[in-house]
Amino acid sequence: MAQGRVLNFGVGCLLSSAMSTVGAADTHAVKVTIDAHNTSDPVSQYEYGMFIEPIGGLVARTLWAEMLDDREFYYPIVAEGKDLPVPISVEGRPGVVYRKWRPIGADSVQIDTQDCYVGGRCPRMTLEGGSARGFSQSGIAVAKGKAYSGHIVLQGEPGARVEISLSWGAGSGERRSIALPALTSGWQSYPFEFVSAVDSTDARLEIVGSGAGTFRVGTLSLMPADNINGWRADTTNILKSLHSGMWRLPGGNFLSNWDWHGALGPRDRRAPMFDHAWSAMQPNDLGMDEYMELTRIIGVEPYVTVNAGLGDANSAAEEVEYINGPATSEWGAKRAANGHPEPYRVRFWNIGNEPYGWWQIGKTTLDYFMMKHNEFAAAMRAADPAIVLIGSGAMPDQMHPRDVKENASLESIQPKFATENDWTGGLLSQAWGNFAGISEHWYDRAEKRPDAPPAQELMEFVRSPSNQVRMKAEEWKIYQQRFPAVKERHIFLSIDEYAYTGNSFGAAPTLKQALAYAMVLQEMLRYTDFLTMAAFTTGASTMDVTPTAAVLNATGKVFELYGEHFGAGIIPVEVDGESPQPEPRYPVGFAHPKVRAGSPTYPLDVVAGLTRDRQHLRLAVVNATFDVQSLSISMRGIRARGPVTVWRLGNGKLESANKVGAPPQINIKESTIASFSGRLSVPPVSVLIYDFPAVAAP
Repeated sequence: MAQGRVLNFGVGCLLSSAMSTVGAADTHAVKVTIDAHNTSDPVSQYEYGMFIEPIGGLVARTLWAEMLDDREFYYPIVAEGKDLPVPISVEGRPGVVYRKWRPIGADSVQIDTQDCYVGGRCPRMTLEGGSARGFSQSGIAVAKGKAYSGHIVLQGEPGARVEISLSWGAGSGERRSIALPALTSGWQSYPFEFVSAVDSTDARLEIVGSGAGTFRVGTLSLMPADNINGWRADTTNILKSLHSGMWRLPGGNFLSNWDWHGALGPRDRRAPMFDHAWSAMQPNDLGMDEYMELTRIIGVEPYVTVNAGLGDANSAAEEVEYINGPATSEWGAKRAANGHPEPYRVRFWNIGNEPYGWWQIGKTTLDYFMMKHNEFAAAMRAADPAIVLIGSGAMPDQMHPRDVKENASLESIQPKFATENDWTGGLLSQAWGNFAGISEHWYDRAEKRPDAPPAQELMEFVRSPSNQVRMKAEEWKIYQQRFPAVKERHIFLSIDEYAYTGNSFGAAPTLKQALAYAMVLQEMLRYTDFLTMAAFTTGASTMDVTPTAAVLNATGKVFELYGEHFGAGIIPVEVDGESPQPEPRYPVGFAHPKVRAGSPTYPLDVVAGLTRDRQHLRLAVVNATFDVQSLSISMRGIRARGPVTVWRLGNGKLESANKVGAPPQINIKESTIASFSGRLSVPPVSVLIYDFPAVAAP
C-alpha cells in the first residue's frame, strides 16, 4: 500500500456520527475496522526515547548520585541571610537555589583565589584559641542503614587537625565523625564513609578543624556507596523498564552556552560554570563520558546534540572525534587517556538546540544559521563520515513573534512557508544533503475549562496535546509535496523534545495526564513511515524521585506499557471507523493548533499493529470517558483466535498517582479474555493493549 494512506484513516466519514454526548450511557458500539492488508513501517526502536537537560539540579538531584551542592565552592560561604540575590534567567525566571555552605565559628572562613585545587576558589580556615573552625551543609537526605562514601581534598599545616562528620541532630549521639590523617602542604584526597543510623531529610555534613595553623579545602564529594560510576543505582535501574531505545543528551537551552571541553578528565579538576540560559551554576560533573556511561547503564543508544549557539564547527568536530574517533586520533587519544580506550560509536548527532528561538543563547537569522549548519555538518562528517545528522527545524505552526498569540491552522500557516518563519523549510531548501532527519519540539499546557461538564473537560484535556503531533504530521506531508526528495530519500522526523503539563504546574502526574500521553504516543504511531524518533522531556520526569528513593510515576507507566507491548518491530495496520473526532466544544489557548488528532472511533482512540512474526495482533485503546464503551471490531486480512491477553493501565480514578513511600495507585494489570466474539467491553478512564493470537485471512 502507499504509506501515506495510513495517515488518513477514516477521513471520508461524516462528522455527525461522532457527536454523541461524552459520558452518556453507551447504547451503540463504537465500530472499528482493522485492515491487516494495509501496513506502515514498523515501530522504530527510538519511538519512546527520552531527553535530559541539566537545568540546575534536574539531573543532579534525580539521576546523578552526588549529594552535595556547590562542592567546588562557587558561592561565598556566609551566614544565612547574607547570600547574594538569586539571578534571573534570560526568560525572566528566578535561577536555581542551591543548598549553601555555612560557616562554623564566627568569621572563620576566608576564600582564597590563588593556588586552589579547582575553579580558582577555595575556603581557608585559620585555627586559633582552641575554637573549632569550619563549615557545613544542611538539608542532606539519608536513609537508615545505608552507606555513603566520599572523599575530601585538603591542604594544611601539621598542627591543624580536621574532622568530618555526618549529623542528624544536636545531640552527641546523633552524629558520626571521622578524624582525618595529618595534613600536608600539598593537596591530598582523603576517603571516608558513613552509615546513617536514621532516616532524615535534614542531615548535615560538617568539616571542622581544631589545633593550630591553617587548612584549606579543595573539593569534596558524598554519594550513596552503591552508586554506579556516579549514577544513582535506584533511579537508573527503574529507567531500564521504559524500553526507551535512545536518550537525547545533554541538549536543551543549557547546551548553547556550555563548552563540552570543560567537563573532561577527573571530575574533581573540572571548574564549575555559570549557565546563563537558566541562571544556574553547573559544577561540570556531567560531561560526555558520564553521559555515555548513563546510556550504557540503562541500555539505550545515545543521541548527542552539539552546541551551535556560542559553539563553533571546530568544537563540534572535536566532540565527534572524542566520542567516536580511534584511540590513535588526537581527540580519541584524549578519551583513551581519560579511561575510555574504545570509541563510543554514537550514531545520531543533532546540530544545535532551537536556534530559531528568541530565548536561545546565540540566536541568529535563518539564513545565517543555514550557513552555520552546513559548516558544522562538513566538519563533523570529516571527523566521522558514518554519523547520522539531524537538523534543528521549526515548522510554521510554532514560529511567530514573541508577543503574538496565534491558534495555528493549516490555512493560517500557508503564507509562512519558505519565509523566516519556516526553519524546517529552510533546512530543506538551503542545507539539502547535510542532514538525514529534522527535529521538531513542542510543549503544551492544559487549558482551564471551568464551565465544561466533567466528562467533556476530561475528553478535551486528554485530546489536546496529540493535536501537536497531528499538526507536525500534516505539515510534514506539505514538505513532502514541496520537496519530493524528502520522501524519496526517506528523510525522517524526530520530535525530540515534547511535554504536556497539567493544570497544576509541578504537581505529580496523575492518571488523567497518563491518558493524554497515551493519546500522544498513539498519534505518533500513526506516522511511522516518517516519524521515527521521539524524546520525551525529560527522562527523570517519568519518576517520582526523592533523594533516597524513586518509583515510576503515571507518565512513566505509560512509557512502560507501550515500550513493552507496542514497542520496536510492531507493524502498524490501518484502523478505520465511523465516528471521527469532533472539534473542541470549548475555547483553547493560542498554543493549541486547530487540527483533530485521533482515530475515527470517537470517543475512543485506537491503534493496531502486528508483531514481527505476524502471529499476533496488538490493539491499543484509550478510553477517556467515565463509561464502559463497547467496541465492535471487524478484521480484514487477519482472523483472531484463542484467548486474548489484556494489559490495562488505570484504576478509574483520575487523580490517582504513584508517589514514593505510598502504595502505587497506578499499575499495569494483566488479564485474559477466554474467547473473542467480535466485541470488547472497554473499561472507563483507562489505557489498554489487547493481544490477539491471529492467523492470516483473505
